Amino acid sequence: MVKENKYIPALSFRWLTPLYDPLLKWGMREENFKRRLIERAGVQPGQHVLDLGCGTGTLTVMLKQSAPEAYITGVDGDEEVLAIAKTKAEQARVDIKWDYGLAYNLPYPDRSFDVVVSSLVIHHLTSADKVRAFQEVRRVLRPAGGFYILDFGRPFSLLTKIQGAIMKNLEEAADNFGGRILPMLKEAGFDSASEAEHMYTLFGPVWFYESIKRKR
Repeated sequence: MVKENKYIPALSFRWLTPLYDPLLKWGMREENFKRRLIERAGVQPGQHVLDLGCGTGTLTVMLKQSAPEAYITGVDGDEEVLAIAKTKAEQARVDIKWDYGLAYNLPYPDRSFDVVVSSLVIHHLTSADKVRAFQEVRRVLRPAGGFYILDFGRPFSLLTKIQGAIMKNLEEAADNFGGRILPMLKEAGFDSASEAEHMYTLFGPVWFYESIKRKR
């Protein structure tokens, strides 16, 4: 019998969900990082964009505001945070499609999106589910489509090495802090995968990862 994966909320416990947005805003300078991720993704008018693990929708709304003529979709496996995301979109008066779905079992046909973005989601997945999620992203991307990730990564200074030594004890995050995201992207079939740049946060080093699906 295959053991079914248990969905883990963003802060591990549902009662902490209301604290998620304040924690990211003040502890990680969330909007600065996400604005940079949007710049790197370079979304164009008319493109179809997926926010993988959209959570409470901060990045998703920012994407639509920065590229109003693009078609933006947010997907997440937590109905509670999706409800928060929908409220944010209504308050911002932006049109976004919201779907329930898991990163490693996306509810979309092949070649549905030009761009997929993901912010602080991948470190929640087990090693096997990371690879499965990357394979799913590659499946739903159109040829020459881009996958842009903002997430924890390998240390780049003495302080971040100390943070990494602590975080490596967490099973799901160990891949990130151990520098294994790029090999996993390549294992999933991405021919081009790179660490574009890094930044520091109170919770550890974050990296911008970029992968492109082949044109053929």
